[in-house]
Amino acid sequence: MPRPVSWHSSHTEAPRYIPLRRLFSLIWDWLRQIERCAVAVFLRKWRISKRCRRISGGLYSRLTHLPQALSEDVMPLSPDGQDRATRAIDPLPIRLIKRAILVLIGLFYFLFVAFAPLLCVRRRGFRGWYWRLVKRSCSRLLWLLSIRVEMRPEEKNALAADTNSIIVVNHRSHLDGFSLMHVVPDTKWFTFAAKSEFWNSKLLRTGFDGAGLVPINRDSGSTAMDTLIKAVREMPARCSIVLFPEGTRSKTESLGDFKAGAVLVARETGRTITPIVIHDSDSLLPRGKHLPRSGTIRVEALPTFACDPTASVDEDLARLRRQMMAVFER
Repeated sequence: MPRPVSWHSSHTEAPRYIPLRRLFSLIWDWLRQIERCAVAVFLRKWRISKRCRRISGGLYSRLTHLPQALSEDVMPLSPDGQDRATRAIDPLPIRLIKRAILVLIGLFYFLFVAFAPLLCVRRRGFRGWYWRLVKRSCSRLLWLLSIRVEMRPEEKNALAADTNSIIVVNHRSHLDGFSLMHVVPDTKWFTFAAKSEFWNSKLLRTGFDGAGLVPINRDSGSTAMDTLIKAVREMPARCSIVLFPEGTRSKTESLGDFKAGAVLVARETGRTITPIVIHDSDSLLPRGKHLPRSGTIRVEALPTFACDPTASVDEDLARLRRQMMAVFER
């Protein structure tokens, strides 16, 4: 068995190989160092500009309040608490520098995540390592977009201890998946179902299989349900599949109509349902928009829902929807 690489070995003892996992970890660290250096350089100039505030006659102060004034002109703040969600968490100059960093290194992040499965998908322990890598990438993306995701500590602890369940989430925006990946603890392993057309591409197929995603053929409802039930039965108890019962992004501020898939899978597999409600993601990236605003997304994990074997599927579905709907009626 080859000896692990030692970076402190002498010149006469050249390492035989570099493990791919360690190589990718080094590349990841280099990308993070590039970000930190760019932000550090900018913040140094930012502190200098603060010193010039006394001389500039308040120009700096007016500049830092410009984003709020622009947001009020573009999208009026509603009186029902939406102002907190859409309030920028960073001043405009910092948001601009973060977006610039995203443009510069975003492609490298994507290529890094996309091609990692092609090189080391067959290595032992790859799926857990790759899933953590994707979660960190989602967290980095939200940070560069100046988006904060909040969840109560007790709810995070409950998710970390959650087993033998199906996660059901409302769908409001394209930011929902990134927010969920960021906020759910690393100790909670979960995966998604995706339409089988994505598996037609070799690159996507390798990445999706490496991450453990479940392909669903949406052309046939019975085939899709059988595939989903079979995949959930084969999952370990500590792994949960994430389902969006609305089927698409909601067009209202509450919940859309639920499809029965999640309840059917839970009843067939004997698993419980963990409902999760995402707030305000549609305020930052609504339908038809491609550039998200800076702000705060709230994620709320509700108590575990258990299907009633004596009730009908429609009754369980209505009860699940009422439990999640009660969050919006507070």
